[in-house]
Amino acid sequence: MNNNQPARLEDIITVSIVEDDPIIREHLALVLNSSDRIRCISTYSDAETAKDGLLADEPDVILLDIGLPGVSGIELLKSIAVVMKNTDFIMLTVSEDSENVFESICQGATGYIVKETSPEMILRAIKEVKNGGSPMSSNIARMIVSSFRQPSKDAILTEREQEVLQHLCEGGSYSTISEKLYVSGNTVRAHIKSIYKKLQVHTRAEVVKKAIRDGLV
Repeated sequence: MNNNQPARLEDIITVSIVEDDPIIREHLALVLNSSDRIRCISTYSDAETAKDGLLADEPDVILLDIGLPGVSGIELLKSIAVVMKNTDFIMLTVSEDSENVFESICQGATGYIVKETSPEMILRAIKEVKNGGSPMSSNIARMIVSSFRQPSKDAILTEREQEVLQHLCEGGSYSTISEKLYVSGNTVRAHIKSIYKKLQVHTRAEVVKKAIRDGLV
């Protein structure tokens, strides 16, 4: 069997970049196109130009700079995440600012990485979001977990569902949750389906937002 065959078109992960620094933007594009499974299909230097372009591009993943001039990356995220249901957003920033972390997650971000992240980790993060994970640094994950309030008295999730929800909020993929809870992948999917139904959400971003807002974990 030949393991060096090029990826099939349907297996390619398409990515758009929104970054105002031309050097960083070009570097990211080169990094993405160095992978046989990932393709950079468009780049933008500001939110105003990016908004209409991204809606037309319909990429699988968007690498989005938080500190864009003019309209910020978070403001852009807020305006397009609600309509780009099939796109994952990974926020790029130079610092791990907890306020920006929570705002990004609440507005629909799937992952959050610093710009100094190595090329290998950037590629891994993109593949991870497409496998159901939420890539982020350990510091950011700790900030999110430490911010959880006590469970609401009106919580409707079972104890196991609450465990699954916490792992989701920590960025765990389905396979990671399966390993940590010693259950099958199908069982994890069943729990997540039940969580989504009970909380009346449809995406990971929505369930994390609700968990943080309502103290469900």
